[in-house]
Amino acid sequence: MKLANKIHIYTTVLFAALLLLIIATIYFSSKNIMFNSDVEQARAEAEQILSGVGDNQGEAKASDLLRAYVPPGGMVEVVSPNGQPDVTVIGGSGELLAKQESEFHQGEVNKVQIINDTPYAFISIPIVWTNGEVAALQLTESMKATSDNLEVLGIVLVAVSILTVIPLFFSARLLSNLITRPITSLIQTMNDTQSSGRFQRIELPRKSKDELYQMTETFNQMMNQLEANYEKQESFVSNASHELKTPLTVIESYSSLLKRRGKEDEDLFNESIEAIHSETQRMRKLTQQMLLLAKQDEKWKLDMEVHSLTTILQSTANSFEKAYQREVSIEVVNEIELMTDQQKLKQLLYIFMDNARKYSEDQIDIRIKEAQGKAVIQITDHGIGISNDHLDKVFDRFYQVDEARSRKSEGLGLGLSLARELAQVLEADISLTSERGKGTTASILLPISQ
Repeated sequence: MKLANKIHIYTTVLFAALLLLIIATIYFSSKNIMFNSDVEQARAEAEQILSGVGDNQGEAKASDLLRAYVPPGGMVEVVSPNGQPDVTVIGGSGELLAKQESEFHQGEVNKVQIINDTPYAFISIPIVWTNGEVAALQLTESMKATSDNLEVLGIVLVAVSILTVIPLFFSARLLSNLITRPITSLIQTMNDTQSSGRFQRIELPRKSKDELYQMTETFNQMMNQLEANYEKQESFVSNASHELKTPLTVIESYSSLLKRRGKEDEDLFNESIEAIHSETQRMRKLTQQMLLLAKQDEKWKLDMEVHSLTTILQSTANSFEKAYQREVSIEVVNEIELMTDQQKLKQLLYIFMDNARKYSEDQIDIRIKEAQGKAVIQITDHGIGISNDHLDKVFDRFYQVDEARSRKSEGLGLGLSLARELAQVLEADISLTSERGKGTTASILLPISQ
């Protein structure tokens, strides 16, 4: 069963049950109040009869006295202790009451009796009768008018219930449609997305801020994230396959040469082995950097501690000098301590230093200073530089300013993209300034711990 139908049925049944409960409460409360009112009125009449009989006892016949007080359609009688009526007076159309058996009550009794489906108010009050014994003065008064009014009230309540349930049925349908409309729209959008392959969104209502609005907003955010990840995946796979195709082709070509002529030509053998080894190293670097970049969709695990920036740079520079036999000069303008992840900062520094090594043969200069509450690290090379047309694109994945030069320097076009990801994790700002033929300066701005 559809959710809209469930809401429709459950809402209708619930409201109908509540309406029935309210109507039953109104009816029985009204019945109780009206019957109690009639009984109280009959009791007051019985006390009036008791007072009148007591004042005029002995001056007239008892039946004549009681006849003056008997209500229309009712009965007044005096019942002796043996249960036999001593005096019975019937008013109007109360002959049916005379056929009822009399019963003596010692104390006062106030109740409603049903005789032939007609309610009667019954009052019994002790009275000292003419012979000196204590008898029971009993008044029975018809409540047919009240019963008729209750019947009319019941008919009105039933009619009101029926007239209320009809619009309730249709309003429940409207309510179910209103509640399930965002869900239906969500399902339709998901089906359209699945069939068309396009990431569609649901229009958000401007007035509502309820859970359905939040669900729709969350769905749209999920669509945005899925679309962004899908685009990144397509671009990443396309670029990666393009980059891997070249080393694989080289390896395949040299492998074929080795298979055909490798045993006969030693120079060809050495050249092929060197080329295959070189391309294999490039593929390993490419794979490692691709795996690192894949972490951008995960939460990087940070090990934040307070470190001396000079110590980190000196340690990184020493390792770099031993690995590549390249001189690195460090100028410390300000001694700075900051809260950072040492390993990730070293990795970020290594990327820029490695770029400086690839594109220049001279000394690499590093400068540390403090500016506007931030630690500034500047890494400068004196190489070929980058034109302004390419500066905005060098942080894109697989982007290489000069493919031939990048091949020569073993560039993959992934280092600066990884640097951007690391900078975001470390809450750092990075930028490049360069002049063609004079060199490039990479700047890293890190927040200083208090």
